Amino acid sequence: MKKFLAFLAFTIFLIACSRNAITGRKQLALFPESTLQAEAVSQYQSFLSQNKVVSSTNNRDAEMVKRVGTRIANAITAYYKSKGASKALEGYDWQFNLVDNPEINAWCMPGGKVVVYTGLLNVTQNEAALAIVLGHEITHAVAQHGNERMSQVALAQGLEIAGNIFTSNNQKANNIFNSVFAPGAQTLVLLPNSRNQEYEADHYGLIFAAMAGYNPQEAIPFWKRMAKASEGGSKPPEFLSTHPSDENRIAELEKFMPEAMKYYKPIKK
Repeated sequence: MKKFLAFLAFTIFLIACSRNAITGRKQLALFPESTLQAEAVSQYQSFLSQNKVVSSTNNRDAEMVKRVGTRIANAITAYYKSKGASKALEGYDWQFNLVDNPEINAWCMPGGKVVVYTGLLNVTQNEAALAIVLGHEITHAVAQHGNERMSQVALAQGLEIAGNIFTSNNQKANNIFNSVFAPGAQTLVLLPNSRNQEYEADHYGLIFAAMAGYNPQEAIPFWKRMAKASEGGSKPPEFLSTHPSDENRIAELEKFMPEAMKYYKPIKK
């Protein structure tokens, strides 16, 4: 019986694997992207209703978050179109909000639902660094990293996926969604794969930031500031929970930089 189940799981894995239109890497995707986007809308609105959203009216920081986010989203749309992969962004309705919270954090849910915490701005310190963060976080969403991680966990737990499992009050499915996408989630399963996703997010995040008119070289001093922000505490900032070591990340960023610089055209002021 165990051999049969293992064979069945392997068969599902092969059938559900697809090649990502941009990264070219094969990914397990058991969930329709539209299903994850619909669930994200519900979770996003719930989060905003329970937290203090900083109005972009007469607030420079909130205005900056929306401005930078919109430029990154436009860059991603242009990049995907240039690669003939616009279909991968179907259903995206971009939203960018700044939330009054001292944590050093930012995240993006499926469908382009983005939140930046005010605590992060103390480390970004400028628009270019914020663009690095948003490019990174949004890449996780558009590259369907969350779908991949959810699918891996669902397969490991033997979750039966049929129809809209979220609206069917499937507690196991909702727990998996929350473990991957919920604000502040620290998914500790499958960390090697998670770190591979981090490098992809760094790679394409640099490109998107550059296309949006922000100098990708700002990534190096920003990540050094992030490393410093984690010193002296019992644990690293939330934003760094499953990320590669600072040394490895910066080394990889240096490798990605020449490609990203080819896309860089400074914003005309």
